[in-house]
Amino acid sequence: MDVSRETTDRLTRYEALLRKWNRAINLVSPSTIDQIATRHIEDSAQILELAPPTRAWLDLGSGGGLPGVVLAILRDDGRDLTLMEADKRKCEFLRTVRRELGLHYEIVQDRIENAPAQAADIISARALAPLPQLLALASRHAVPKTQYLFPKGQSWRSEIEAARETWQFDCDVVPSRTDPAAAILCIRKVSPAP
Repeated sequence: MDVSRETTDRLTRYEALLRKWNRAINLVSPSTIDQIATRHIEDSAQILELAPPTRAWLDLGSGGGLPGVVLAILRDDGRDLTLMEADKRKCEFLRTVRRELGLHYEIVQDRIENAPAQAADIISARALAPLPQLLALASRHAVPKTQYLFPKGQSWRSEIEAARETWQFDCDVVPSRTDPAAAILCIRKVSPAP
């Protein structure tokens, strides 16, 4: 990634915190801990380029801060970013990262289906749920012009097919730069299927 020295320093410090906390709570799969930079950070960072100008960005199921914390580190323009996570220990991790790295994001500690509606311009989620369920969770936090940015693994095609059974939406598929079998789903105009 072509970023400033300060941004590189923050990403390095974030990776160190992720490794440290992962010993106590499951933030990322232990089998991928040695690939944090590419498998998690770069994978999360690539969605930023796909985001339109916005005021309110909501990251669902933020867990270990992927992609939410990575987005906060890479975005220095003051736009609002909210990380939503139900797990108390993971929220404590997100608070620690925010404090130690001097970041400026909000944390909503609640289940996605119970939290107050966020009226977000962009909604992201990584490794949270299959697309049909993800759209059901995310749509209550959307406005008519919301763009959804969902990195998905090799099953992205079947997830789109399954989602079209209960949802209408426009979807652009952008190949992942970190995994040739994966894609980022850029979804708009979401509504229940008639």
